[in-house]
Amino acid sequence: MNNSASIQRHYLFRAAVLLAFAVYIEHLARRDALHYYVTPGLAFWVRLCPVPLAFMALGLAVQAIFGRESAGCDCGHQLPRSKARSAAVYGAFLFPLLLGFALPDRALGSVAAASKGVVLTFASERNGDAARFRTSDPFAAEFAALARKLYAQPVIPVYPQIFSETLGALDQYKQDFKGREVVVSGFLYRENNHDLGGRFAVSRFLVQCCTADATPLGILVNAGQQKSLPADTWIKVRGKLQIVVYKSKETLQIDAESVTPLKQPSTPYVYTSPDSVEAWNELQSAAQ
Repeated sequence: MNNSASIQRHYLFRAAVLLAFAVYIEHLARRDALHYYVTPGLAFWVRLCPVPLAFMALGLAVQAIFGRESAGCDCGHQLPRSKARSAAVYGAFLFPLLLGFALPDRALGSVAAASKGVVLTFASERNGDAARFRTSDPFAAEFAALARKLYAQPVIPVYPQIFSETLGALDQYKQDFKGREVVVSGFLYRENNHDLGGRFAVSRFLVQCCTADATPLGILVNAGQQKSLPADTWIKVRGKLQIVVYKSKETLQIDAESVTPLKQPSTPYVYTSPDSVEAWNELQSAAQ
């Protein structure tokens, strides 16, 4: 059994933890740093969380101060019975919170990419009609439609808004795009085991919901004799597409004509587009 004083302490501590999370979320929102952790669509809802969290903390505090019940709840759950167990339970919440306040807010980079492995090729393969950019696969139809748009450009821009879809279209129809000129930006990733043979990848993290599910996507770059840049440098690469064999798979590679360092963009991650063809049309109109 837990006595009333013990219950009161636990309720007050839980109220403090909830209030601390509310303060941390508000801290991220004020620093415009939520995009480092969640997608823009989810960020809107996360911004609202401090309000219910503060009310929940207030409710626990009121229960601790004015409540007269001898049990934490009616469900049979007991509060931690020792200081060590209490420290372990609450530490699981406080430790990541303290790290959040202590560590700088920054985008994922080469360390995370190395642990996950950069995706350089897409699983889907071209099939269907022999005509260029045609497919009988309904799941590849969007890639085919986008590929037709890309092929009409003298220089193909890889827009961040449709980064994954553009790389997918180029990869699915790699034979058709061989020799075409592209421009793409991202962070420089170089594998520590030198599997890239002195080359590097220009990469972006694709985030579906939050950074926990982030997937590093990229395209190989052969910079030739150009000046070497350190990993995680943000760059813009311009060059012509070639097909090489990497890890026993045909993979697109950019033979770079220029590699230009950039300032990290305010939104470093990329997200999926519900309609990449429509997004392409809007981006092209805005660019013109």
